Amino acid sequence: MTYFPEGVNDSLCRRFNSLEEIKKAAAERTVLEGTVKLCDSEHNLCVDLGCTRGIIPRNEGALGIVEGTVRDIALISKVNRRVCFRVAGFHRNGDGELIPVLSRRSVQLDCLNNYVNALRCGDIIQARVTRLEGFGVFIDIGAGINSLIPIDMLSVSRISHPKERLCEGQIIRTVLRKREDGKLTFSLKELLGSWEENAAAFSAGETVTGTVRSVESYGVFVELLPNLAGLAEPFDGLEIGQQVSVFIKSIIPQKMKIKLVIVEAFGKPEKPEPLKYYITSNRIDEWQYSPPNSQKQIYTLF
Repeated sequence: MTYFPEGVNDSLCRRFNSLEEIKKAAAERTVLEGTVKLCDSEHNLCVDLGCTRGIIPRNEGALGIVEGTVRDIALISKVNRRVCFRVAGFHRNGDGELIPVLSRRSVQLDCLNNYVNALRCGDIIQARVTRLEGFGVFIDIGAGINSLIPIDMLSVSRISHPKERLCEGQIIRTVLRKREDGKLTFSLKELLGSWEENAAAFSAGETVTGTVRSVESYGVFVELLPNLAGLAEPFDGLEIGQQVSVFIKSIIPQKMKIKLVIVEAFGKPEKPEPLKYYITSNRIDEWQYSPPNSQKQIYTLF
């Protein structure tokens, strides 16, 4: 079975017309998704199934709840979001109504055992951005199981906050960088092109748009692409994150340098630019960022 991040595969999101259809899904152990409508005072999740609502008991809401490694806020935050589950059984409420009992934990456990635990460093997967923090990006790598992309692994060009690179809910490709004590760390920058691949999009003499990433006494670092930045001559009144138009004076592959002159400054963009992936395979064993003849060699081994 293929495991998807929650909210990505619309075919899993079914609305049932009858309890008989739900009973069939239970017998077949079908993996489904539905929208959480309510998290009650005991942190049970109420999920819309169409003809009725199902209940995900607190202990079945996520891996780690029973073990105490995941806090209840992880359940509260699922209200108005899609979650995965199986129909685990049925019970009758105080009015005698038959209520489907659902398990998200069951799907997550299968995903962990059959998919996540088999991933190797260098494997490239699809993930969904779930939360942006100052130190990095939390991503759903399958069935609501979260991992982290540290901020310094989002791109070669340095940013002050992940919101400058990604948006919550965005579907991305990412590569497994490190596995340590059961903790998985992912990276994005290796998929966004080498210095040469990025620099090939520009030529000396052109005037293009860039983003201010650092303002120093000796000049301004301007990002042209997520994996490519150049140094511009000093320019007064700039803020980090501001867009500028820059004249490209020279491109020097041996030193991985691009010399720029700022022509004009503008406001900050409303949202990050779409990502361009230079690697489309499902795995990489090594990545060379620097040109072969560069004075400094920068690479990643997986």
